[in-house]
Formats: sequence, C-alpha cells, structure tokens
Amino acid sequence: MSQESSAFPLWSEIPGVIKNDTYKEEPRLDAQGNRTGIRKVIEPTLIPFLVENKSSKNAAVIICPGGGYAVLSIDKEGINVAKWFNSIGISAFVLKYRLPADAIMKDKTVGPLQDAQEAIRTLRRNAVKWNLDVTKIGIMGFSAGGHLASTASTHYEDKVYDTKEDISARPDFSMLIYPVISMEKGITHNGSKESLLGKTASDDLIIKYSNEKAVNEKTPPTFLVHATDDNAVPVENSINYYLALKKNKVPAEMHLYQNGGHGFGLGTKGTNTDWPTACEHWLVANKIIVKK
Repeated sequence: MSQESSAFPLWSEIPGVIKNDTYKEEPRLDAQGNRTGIRKVIEPTLIPFLVENKSSKNAAVIICPGGGYAVLSIDKEGINVAKWFNSIGISAFVLKYRLPADAIMKDKTVGPLQDAQEAIRTLRRNAVKWNLDVTKIGIMGFSAGGHLASTASTHYEDKVYDTKEDISARPDFSMLIYPVISMEKGITHNGSKESLLGKTASDDLIIKYSNEKAVNEKTPPTFLVHATDDNAVPVENSINYYLALKKNKVPAEMHLYQNGGHGFGLGTKGTNTDWPTACEHWLVANKIIVKK
C-alpha cells in the first residue's frame, strides 16, 4: 500500500522494550485473503497524510485505530479516516501503536500511551516542517483506540517515558468514536481490558484507566459518537465520559445513534453515516478548521 511506504518510526529507541526475536508482526486476513488489520506490532510508526495547503498552518489529527488492544483495524479506522480528514483540510497521521504484550514490554499497561504521547510530541516537534499549527494538534480513536485517545487526553501529564524536551503531550482536542472509556466491570469491553491490564488487574489500575474518572477542567474539548445498540462496547462508555466533561465545563458534543452496532467506521447505513459531517461542523464551530 503506497500510503504506508511513507510511514516512519516513532522512536529512535523504544522505551521499556524487551527484545524478543520470536515475536513478529503479522496481518489479520479475511476469508478472501484481504488484510483487515495488523497484529503484534513491534515497531510503532506514524503514517503521514499531509494536506497540500501551504498557505497557512494546518490543524492535524493523530488517528488511533481500534481492535480491542489485540489488533489494529488500520485500514477502516486509520487510512480511510486520514483520507477523509485530508478532504476537509486537516493533516492526519495514522498511529500504528504497539499492542500491549508482556513478551515485548516491561510494562504493557503504558506501552500504547507511550506511543500516543510521543506521537503528539512528534507533531509539535516537526510542526514547521509539516506546516502544522501547534495549538491545533488533536487525537482521534475508534473503540480500543478510543480508550487510548481518551487516555492521552486525561493522562498527558503522566511521565511514562524519559524525555529531555519540554514539549506538551496534551492534545488540543479529541474525537472518540464508539470508544472504550471505562475499565469497570459491567461497562468495559473485557477483551480490551484484559489485553491492556491483564486478567487480574488491581482495583487501583482499573480506576486509573477508567478515564471517565480522570476528566478535569483541563481535559481537551471532545466530540463523541456511539450507537445505542452497540453490543461490544456499551454506549454508557461515551455517556459517562460526556457527563464528566459537562461536570468539568469542558466543551463537549455527543452524537448517539439508534443503531449501527460496533465498528461502523465512517458510517455504514442509517443515521450513523452522518457523523463525519457532524464532526466537520464541530471542528468548524470550535475554530479548528476555518471554512474559506
């Protein structure tokens, strides 16, 4: 795929890495042999999709694909979405983040967050080269990628790796699409929880990564999308995060659709196909993009 030929490594030295020669990245294929995702990510990368506009500094979004912290749906919830962002004048970077794995990480609970924080810092560090506005660096996540994006939005001050630079890891805005938010029993997505925290997670760890509990007045403005009939990730994940944002007076907008189930990407059928348009309106209303 031509887009991925431009991917570049996120780190010169991956933090907390365990060298493991038997652990290899592999594609997930459907019955026809088409790639539907990537498993066992060892080397995190960013795939840049820069808009052609050179006349002004552009907003940019880091996209975190979903897949239960076990696989990355990098085409449907990454590359396709990046192309859509380009169509509305936003540069996008698809984050191929490491999936939590004891085999390659000293602490798998922070591996994905390390990658998300470094991705945000990478965009700010290279803003001049890529023609980006450092005050308009956002993050978007789908499903478990939504958990990562909401973690980046609430745990941006966590020191999860050593950095000599004083570059903020706080996203300026976030967009969470059918996100996993909570790790609490009865509301979480168990697959995501077990992948990230293990099967015997402590109460403290569960609370820490239940991101609705970590919202404060500095949490970035947020756009949320969910389907009421989502049987994989209950809609309460988005609702509870939204209520926490509202309580802390953080600008927030939420779109709940009657149906769509889970994993509808940019929209499949029915009213959920309208969410990208609603998202564009939200980006304009919040002056992240300016309509000519």
